[in-house]
Amino acid sequence: MTERNISADSPEKRAAGIAASRMVESGMVVGLGTGSTVAYTIKELGRRVREEGLEILGVVTSYQSEMLAIEAGIPLANLAQHPKLDIAIDGADQIDSKLYAIKGGGAAHTREKIVSASARHFLVVADESKTSIQLNKAVPVEVLPFAKTLVIKKIKELGGKPELRLGLRKDGPVITDNGNFVLDVNLGVINDPEGLALKLSSIPGVVEHGIFSNVDELYIGKKDGSVEIVRK
Repeated sequence: MTERNISADSPEKRAAGIAASRMVESGMVVGLGTGSTVAYTIKELGRRVREEGLEILGVVTSYQSEMLAIEAGIPLANLAQHPKLDIAIDGADQIDSKLYAIKGGGAAHTREKIVSASARHFLVVADESKTSIQLNKAVPVEVLPFAKTLVIKKIKELGGKPELRLGLRKDGPVITDNGNFVLDVNLGVINDPEGLALKLSSIPGVVEHGIFSNVDELYIGKKDGSVEIVRK
């Protein structure tokens, strides 16, 4: 996705993305997430760099966000250079009333989790359709290709229904930026996100799962262009 690909406007996503960008100040090192809502944040930060003289460095979570940031004119760095980020801004596939989130629809959740854990403040942007009282969407799980069969077996023992994510325009599985496979695991309503996260992390061959428990703040874009802010 490049900047010109977000021309199909979504008022909710645009409102949340732009509102979140206002949390960024000159001198900050900013984690830049992946997805259609945070794309508006990246575009707005690029405008501020060009028009307002905003001085920031971006640390990207995927090739997608890298391309967007370069096109927007945001100078980039990496975690080796800046291991502590001031803020990370990202989207979510679903987020519940306690700010537990599911991410990984773009297969970038491993890098997104690393970047968000490196930030002093982790902010999520979303439209109302992504909010829920409890999590119930499939959880993306990145796995080593060598371990796929074992991981599937262990997840089924937990009561999950794993499905290998396949490419849309190619034969075979989706390959992450890290060279791994993704399993989308249906677990029904998730009553204990932290407990489930620990169980998934304990399976040999699991690189990372898409349950995030470190969200500090949520910006929810509304259809009328307003933004609701929820904090822990």
